[in-house]
Amino acid sequence: MTRAISNTSPMLYLHRIGKLDWLPEIFAEILVPSAVVNELREGRPRGYDCPDLSIYTWLQVVEPISIPANLTVGDLGLGEQTAIALTLENSGFVVLLDDGLARSTAQALGLTVWGTLKILLTAKSQGLTEQIMPLVDQLQDSGMWISDDIRSRVIHLAGESNH
Repeated sequence: MTRAISNTSPMLYLHRIGKLDWLPEIFAEILVPSAVVNELREGRPRGYDCPDLSIYTWLQVVEPISIPANLTVGDLGLGEQTAIALTLENSGFVVLLDDGLARSTAQALGLTVWGTLKILLTAKSQGLTEQIMPLVDQLQDSGMWISDDIRSRVIHLAGESNH
């Protein structure tokens, strides 16, 4: 079973569609750096629908030993920086990222990247849901930007109709 280290957005969006509990069904181990926990904690008092990660016993908060300097320049957020750094330090883990820049940075560093949509596809292939199209709609309704091209490709990969 795959092991994962998550950034903020997959945790946020899976929570918003009520599917955060799928993560321990899909992954043998799930780690997050404290920056991710803090980003989500800070969103709740501001009125955002953010999960309280402290209630999930299957989730481990782990800090990277260090953050490579090349991750601290540019537009990566602290959650993205620390999730990528932690994945670099833990071989055999995939990193869960949705942001395009974060994904391309992680891939350039040789990491395997999964996004929220890949998690939905995997959930379907493992029998956790029969359809993902309604969930993709819910993701978009909850604020996740998904291009028409990506949406069409995901629905096609899921073997579902786009209408």
